[in-house]
Amino acid sequence: MKRGLVLGMLLAVGALAAVKAQPPDPNAPKVVEVEKVKDNLYVLRGANGGGNTAVFVTASGVVVVDAKNPGWGTPILNKIKELTPKPVTTLINTHTHGDHVSGNVEFPATIDFVAQENTKTNMEKMPIFKEHNGVGLPKRTFKDKMTIGRGADQIDLYYFGPGHTNGDAWVVFPALRTMHAGDIFAGKNLPLVDGDNGGSVLHYPESLNKAYAGIKNVDTIINGHMPAQTTFADLKEFADFNQDFLTWAEGALKSGKTPAQAATEWKVPAKYAGYSATVAPLFGGLEGRLKRLQEELKK
Repeated sequence: MKRGLVLGMLLAVGALAAVKAQPPDPNAPKVVEVEKVKDNLYVLRGANGGGNTAVFVTASGVVVVDAKNPGWGTPILNKIKELTPKPVTTLINTHTHGDHVSGNVEFPATIDFVAQENTKTNMEKMPIFKEHNGVGLPKRTFKDKMTIGRGADQIDLYYFGPGHTNGDAWVVFPALRTMHAGDIFAGKNLPLVDGDNGGSVLHYPESLNKAYAGIKNVDTIINGHMPAQTTFADLKEFADFNQDFLTWAEGALKSGKTPAQAATEWKVPAKYAGYSATVAPLFGGLEGRLKRLQEELKK
């Protein structure tokens, strides 16, 4: 199974460390839970649904950010109808993984699908879009920045470099001082790095710090998988956490330790209160992250 689909089978456990799970029962009820974040901005969650979905109600229609696991597109659309009679006009994907993009195929093919250009390339390789003749693939892409709408309805999209993948989009709602970070900041834990889709252990902290420096006037962050929002200050702490991990990992590898040996020694530094020590097994677990870093350091 492709890694993009494997990632679509995640459950949030503890402090949102992701763990590998069995595929959700396709016949299980898909219950969409709604949280109002700000006026006209909601987060939709659901057990086994995948990543957090944002719903932004604008004057002309509804903008959706991420569409969860296979089979969740229709439940998302049904829930939106309970929130507003306005039509969905746009769907933005933060990155390529199945638990964020698979629901795309159930959205109207006529809406505007948007993603970072590398994410479009990655999505084109996914079986689910081939099976649906390309329905749900991005129609518009951006390289570094794109603005959609204006005034109270403005949305700014940014890309600051590789981390979780090579197409992680930051979706900012300026009038609401709120941002959807997707899985480049999924939660307070060691992040997943998908090397097959261009993810980078080496550049992860750099990309986070560029986002922290380059995005202005944001107070609230919708994370990829957390059940509650974080703050912009939390983004800086997360960048520091990843920099400290990188510094430790580079030192361990340069000392001659193998990734397997080093993986047994890493611990969450005490100063990062609330961070999970659980390391997701996807992409090889902690050893896999160290192998990815080792590969990057050789380039």
